[in-house]
This record gives sequence, C-alpha cells and structure tokens, in this order.
Amino acid sequence: MEVQNSKTLHLPILIEQDEDGVYIVSCPNFQGCHSYGKTVDEAIANIREVIEICL
Repeated sequence: MEVQNSKTLHLPILIEQDEDGVYIVSCPNFQGCHSYGKTVDEAIANIREVIEICL
C-alpha cells in the first residue's frame, strides 16, 4: 500500500454577488484568477479549478 503525503494550500478568495444574483469569486494572489457560479458552493468549486490552473 502506498501512502501519499498531501498538503493543503490555503489561499484567500473574495466572493461578491452581482445584480443578477450570480456569485463572482476571485483569488487575489493570482492575477486574472476569477470565476463565477449560480451558488456560493458552485463558485468555490469553480475557483478551485482555476487556482489549480494558475499553480
């Protein structure tokens, strides 16, 4: 059995809601790292994918 060492990276994110009710999320540590979602959970899941790309 192989044991994996995984580390958790904690980054700040900003969540705002626009006038249409869409949640806009960004990570200020990376320029151009933005996403959105219909719910907060969807927006957070989407920004995680974008952060992985930025890394």
